[in-house]
Amino acid sequence: MERTRARATVFLMLFLGNLGNALEVPLDPKVLEGLPQPPTITHQSPKDFIIDPRENIVIHCDAKGKPHPSFSWTRNGTHFDIDQDPKATMRPHSGTLVVDISGEKVESYEGVYQCTARNEHGTAISNNIVIRQSRSPLWSKERNEPIIVQEGVSLVLQCRPPAGLPPPIIFWMNINFQRLPQSSRVSQALNGDLYFSNVLKEDSRNDYICYARFPHTQTIQQKQPITVTVLNLDAINETVAALYNETDFLSDGSAEERRPTFLIPSGSSSSKMVLRGQVLELECIAEGLPTPEVSWSKVSGEFPAKRTSFLHFQKTLRIVDVSEADAGEYRCTARNRLASVHHTIRVTVKAAPYWISTPRNLVLAPRERGNLICRASGTPKPTITWAMNGIPIENSPKDPSRKVEGDTIIFEEVQTGSSAVYQCHASNEYGYLLSNAFVNVLSETPRVLTPANKVYQVIRNSRALLDCSSFGSPIPKITWFKDSRSSTLDGDPYVLHENGTLEIHVAQALNSGKYTCVARNSLGISENHVYLEVKEPTRILKQPEYKVVQRNRNVVFECKVKHDPSLIPTMTWVKDNGELPDDERFVVDSDSLTITDVSENDAGTYTCIMITTLDQDSASAELTVVEQPDPPTDLELTDQKPRSVQLTWIPGDEHNSPIHMFVIQYADSLHHHGHWHNLTVVPGIKTTAHLKLSPYVHYTFRVLARNAVGLSNPSLPSRVYKTNPSAPDENPSGVDGFGTEYDNLVISWNPMSGHQANGPGLQYKVMWRQKDVDKEWTSVTVANVSKFMVSGTPTFTPYEVQVQAINDYGIGPEPAVVTGHSGEDLPMQAPDTVQVLVLNSSLAEVHWEPVPPKTVRGRLKGYKVYYWRERSLHKHNPHHVEQQVLTFSGNKSHGMLPGLQPYSLYLFNVRVFNGKGEGPASSNQQFETPEGVPGRPSFLRITNPNLDSLTLEWGPPYDRNGRLTGYTLKYQTVNISDVLGPVEELALPANETSVTLVNLKYSTRYKFYFNAKTGQGAGPVVTEEAATIMDEVHPEAPAFGNVSSSVGEDGTLISWEYWGAEKNVYVEYIVENDNSEEEWQKEYVNGSRVYVLKGLKEGLSYRVRVVAKGHNGQAVLHQSEELLVMIPAMAARQVDIATQGWFIGLMCAIALLILVLLIICFIQRNKGGKYPVKEKEDAHTDPEFQPMKEDDCTFGEYSDTEDHKPLKGSRTPSNGTVHRDNSDDSLVDYGGDGGDGQFNEDGSFIGQYSGKSSARDTAGGHESSEAPSPVNTSAMNSFV
Repeated sequence: MERTRARATVFLMLFLGNLGNALEVPLDPKVLEGLPQPPTITHQSPKDFIIDPRENIVIHCDAKGKPHPSFSWTRNGTHFDIDQDPKATMRPHSGTLVVDISGEKVESYEGVYQCTARNEHGTAISNNIVIRQSRSPLWSKERNEPIIVQEGVSLVLQCRPPAGLPPPIIFWMNINFQRLPQSSRVSQALNGDLYFSNVLKEDSRNDYICYARFPHTQTIQQKQPITVTVLNLDAINETVAALYNETDFLSDGSAEERRPTFLIPSGSSSSKMVLRGQVLELECIAEGLPTPEVSWSKVSGEFPAKRTSFLHFQKTLRIVDVSEADAGEYRCTARNRLASVHHTIRVTVKAAPYWISTPRNLVLAPRERGNLICRASGTPKPTITWAMNGIPIENSPKDPSRKVEGDTIIFEEVQTGSSAVYQCHASNEYGYLLSNAFVNVLSETPRVLTPANKVYQVIRNSRALLDCSSFGSPIPKITWFKDSRSSTLDGDPYVLHENGTLEIHVAQALNSGKYTCVARNSLGISENHVYLEVKEPTRILKQPEYKVVQRNRNVVFECKVKHDPSLIPTMTWVKDNGELPDDERFVVDSDSLTITDVSENDAGTYTCIMITTLDQDSASAELTVVEQPDPPTDLELTDQKPRSVQLTWIPGDEHNSPIHMFVIQYADSLHHHGHWHNLTVVPGIKTTAHLKLSPYVHYTFRVLARNAVGLSNPSLPSRVYKTNPSAPDENPSGVDGFGTEYDNLVISWNPMSGHQANGPGLQYKVMWRQKDVDKEWTSVTVANVSKFMVSGTPTFTPYEVQVQAINDYGIGPEPAVVTGHSGEDLPMQAPDTVQVLVLNSSLAEVHWEPVPPKTVRGRLKGYKVYYWRERSLHKHNPHHVEQQVLTFSGNKSHGMLPGLQPYSLYLFNVRVFNGKGEGPASSNQQFETPEGVPGRPSFLRITNPNLDSLTLEWGPPYDRNGRLTGYTLKYQTVNISDVLGPVEELALPANETSVTLVNLKYSTRYKFYFNAKTGQGAGPVVTEEAATIMDEVHPEAPAFGNVSSSVGEDGTLISWEYWGAEKNVYVEYIVENDNSEEEWQKEYVNGSRVYVLKGLKEGLSYRVRVVAKGHNGQAVLHQSEELLVMIPAMAARQVDIATQGWFIGLMCAIALLILVLLIICFIQRNKGGKYPVKEKEDAHTDPEFQPMKEDDCTFGEYSDTEDHKPLKGSRTPSNGTVHRDNSDDSLVDYGGDGGDGQFNEDGSFIGQYSGKSSARDTAGGHESSEAPSPVNTSAMNSFV
């Protein structure tokens, strides 16, 4: 988009740049071809032209015009006759002057040259071109005396190169062509001299050489080497003492410091003049000790930042492209620690003439007016003079239509034939300017130069510029129309520029269409059509997003774009404003960029650019590649102490993810060689850690870094750091005392590691005493164990125990005292005073008296209540015993027994238990639970459905939970939409097990609710549904229809239609003619209309029906008609059909029939007559019964010679025999070796059979006219 706008801006500037009050002559060759035009200089050499004396002189001068101009030259103001100089020539069709200077002195051709181009319409002249040859003179012979200076003083080495053209470039080098080092102390001045602010001993050398390079001739000249010797004060004293016999000529051996002074420029102020547009260079070089520093400032104003630079260690101020604003006072300051000094340079800016506006060519129609304006400026102000065709205008022929007013020539009422070239000359003391401009008087009808039917395409909301470039004299007037020329286009949103361009500031879709521009002047009219198409802008809808991805993973940048469908888009991806790497890992799709196996080098900014022919849009996203950090390096141990050390390290590369912690690990090569343990962690901002250490450990440390990605690889291990052994710092943990038997005490502890031992020879001192009885400790020292058993202790007695660590270097700290108990024994006594309180039919509360603590003989864990249901109080319920246990932890004296069965007799006892086990049980107690509500009736069946009655049968509940007082039956109707009717209720006695409900509605479904009752209330309800049968007088529409079957490889598919409301639909089937009493097999179909029966036996027939049953799955409410399904014996079973009885009988019948037919045919043949079928064939000539030709397989006449030919495509072998197929039966068995017989489509016999006879061997035998044809088993099956 931005590129399109920029392009449109350039076009507009080109168009608007041609505006003026005079006619512009277009550059179109078709237009220029027929137009007269005065000369115009198109190319010329620069004003100051330095030539190489080794090459020919070439002075350029090219011009155009109609007719093509002729050229001439002047040299030093006089005509240069090229024809008279054999060394000078002009190039064809050009004014370029070429001088062959071989063998000639170049000086003879130096001078001021000017080119003139003329035709019949005027004369144009070039600038004055000064020709000078380049010069690189040799250095004058000189002998440089050695320079001896005192250390610390200033020094200037002069270069003074020979003057050359152009001036040479100066630099200082040594004899090995190495540039001499420069600094704020030693630097080269603008004039080429080498300045030392103060000299040092190391400045002594004998090869200070100044070189001058002359750029035009590319030659280098050198000055004779200069020798500099720097002596310090001690050396000077020795030299003076040798000359004057004085021992201390100078008292101090070091150079004295001194204040800064300027070497250049001299004095406190100076001045400099510079021309506008040139380079201003101001220089200040100071001497002093220490070396002064130079700085610059402008007294009144600031430096132009973009044009200012400081060179030569701040000693040179350089301002390029100087303007008048750069005039003023500039101050340079030199300072050292002793003082500072200033110098002021007053800069004045003069200016050679420069153009404000150059005169422009005028193309005028007769009687038109126009102006030539020539404006220039400079300091001092330049003088403007005019010339016509190279002659001062005051000396030119008078023209009443022309008037000169200073820098302007005014033309009024110009006439045909007044065309000419005018020269404007602006000059002052610093230079001059020359410009040609012609006045061409033409009469031309309008022409539209913009190509016809040009199509402009712009993006919506951007600027549209429709070109109507035209030419004519007088200047044509341009008008625009759109589509139907109803009105001119002027005013918002249209802008008509003076050059004819029509501008639409903000183009919209409605601006699309056909536009017509009309160019009109007094001589005629011309028009042109162009078209504008406004396109939708290209927009990125989904920009790529910032991604942070781990190395070796994949990343996808999405870039979804919308663009005008008529523009062809190009999607381009760039990385960091450059092309994507040429790598197959970068996969560019239509709207995404995928980078696989990302590496660190893939990090950067990725930009998707969608470009069309008119605009573009782009979006960028950054990819940051992260990975776990590199391992730390350079582990170092410092501040080493017996129990601590300081570890330092250098972090590895973070890989774009900051390190947030360091993990320090150690290995103990003394106790656990090769095993690393975490010691501590430190924040990621630290690179050092103070580590607390244990005695008697051979430490090796390593460091791992962790960032958001993960943990780095370990660093290389540090050197081994060994700590000295010492007495234990701690005792074993986990000390405990307990008994495993009633007469022992086991003391156990957690064994200490070698890291905790603090030294060799680790042992444990085990101590114990009976609490509150013994005052002295009994102890034993053991090693390599973690427990010790004390025998002969009283049962469950408290003991105090201690375990202390000991090694070869001493004992550990005073151990803590732990109280434990010796072993337990089983309780001795059962609980007393056991009672029970029955709370309800399922809950009872048991109470007992706790046993004395001494009889527990251990730690009291609690009490257990054993209880069981002895029997039900109802005579119908069986006797059963199922013991249950409830545990009550702690020293309890009562507990609840939940979940009891009502109306039952329970027994129970109570026991105390400790850690060893249970004590004796209390005597059995019993209690009875009261009645409760009964359980669910054992079953509910609905039988004998009639028109208006149903019979219900049920069984009493398994859990009666008391004496049954009766049953409650509730029922209500249910319609097709499952809407329930009013509830009817019926109370039934407890001794009934069935009931018949009468006066019900016919063909109506009922829902029944049935439960039992005791004195405590009603039990849970059991439900069933059933329906009365359909009234014969009011038949109901069938619920099933279109029942069909299909036998396939996967089973038998049964399908049907169903209109009933019941959801319980089954497919039932049974083997046909099955005299056994097997029940119908049924399959639930779960609401479907099709079902596949699998497992039906092949070769059997089945009766199949579809039924709908009630919700209980018992009563049949609807039933379809029965369907008979035959399951054939599949060929895939590979059953030998020849062994089946029915097939053998069928084949015998067919064979008998064929035998009878063969006998009849044989009798007919012996009589010599034709059988009836043959007569019919001879009598009819119907086309359908035409003979069959051998080549097209149709029936035809049969001759005796063809009797033994097999039919085309038959499998009869060449010997005339017929091979059997897989079946054991064949007609060949019944008709002899060759069976002559065929069957019509209706199965009728149309051939004859004959056995073997000698008649076949005779030529005149009466044989059948039919060709022999084999008949296979498949044909017989088709016949049957």
